[in-house]
Amino acid sequence: MRAILSKAVGGPETLVFEEVLDPTPKPGEVIIEVKAVGINFPDTLIIEDRYQFKPQRPFSPGAEVAGVVEGVGEGVKGVFKGDRVIAVPGWGGLVERIAVPARSVIKMPDTMSFEEGAALIMTYGTSYYALKDRANLKPGERLLVLGAAGGVGSAAVELGKAMGAEVTAVASTNDKVQFALELGADNGLIYPAGAMDKAAQKELSGELKLACGKDGPDVVYDAVGGDYAEPALRSMDWYGRYLVVGFPAGIPAFPLNLTLLKSVQVIGVFWGAAVARDPAGHAANVADLLKLYSEGKIKPRISRTFPLERAGDAIQALGDRSAMGKIVVTVES
Repeated sequence: MRAILSKAVGGPETLVFEEVLDPTPKPGEVIIEVKAVGINFPDTLIIEDRYQFKPQRPFSPGAEVAGVVEGVGEGVKGVFKGDRVIAVPGWGGLVERIAVPARSVIKMPDTMSFEEGAALIMTYGTSYYALKDRANLKPGERLLVLGAAGGVGSAAVELGKAMGAEVTAVASTNDKVQFALELGADNGLIYPAGAMDKAAQKELSGELKLACGKDGPDVVYDAVGGDYAEPALRSMDWYGRYLVVGFPAGIPAFPLNLTLLKSVQVIGVFWGAAVARDPAGHAANVADLLKLYSEGKIKPRISRTFPLERAGDAIQALGDRSAMGKIVVTVES
């Protein structure tokens, strides 16, 4: 079968397109004929050995896939050849066929395309876990989303609205803010690009607080980090909850006195580890997401698609932070 492989540490340009052996199912596994692969920010990190997990090379990136069950291993129950399914292997997805544990697959609704299936679980799963399980977001609360046009950010905008919050979307360009407003955000703000000195950070903090209204946001969803983190923290209301989701702009360092002044909580969001530690909770969240999808309250926005042989270009496009919504690689048999 055809596969995209990481054989050396480096960026998307180091990936190679090769023929490899087809997988065979072990007991408890199924083989998925991959139709689509969602590209996520961890794909840009894992090939450079900058992610929490460092698989042995050669490996294929691609954390989430959608496709059709092609083969079933010994002892598998409830999953059958021909089922349309989603899986989140973490890596290994940029291939024509992949073996995954049968217990981990998610059956797709008939109305869901393979592209949507491959763009659903990681971004919406991360954002729902963050907003529901970590922040306990309540109807009527004010939610500020940094990086609101990206994969997890746009999911947070939609989920925040579905959960009854007032959502302020923050992004780096007018087009990105407009995209978030089209997703349902109540308000939007453009933040400055590049490094900011303390005066610029202070100014941005005031703008964030004003954009959210009243005394600032109750919950900050930060998928950006860098110089934007401290202004967002300073803008928060009493008893605020600050969600640490990602760092494409760099890992920030907070003055901890800011958390004391308003009894603010800074809360880490590690969705992948949470899935492994609490599979029942993950299954319940997935059921909620599929219900929200069926009700039309969430819908993955796929801005670009690439064929398998151009998967490196797909990862590069995401790493450039130019994408809005999700990027998906399609796999033609």
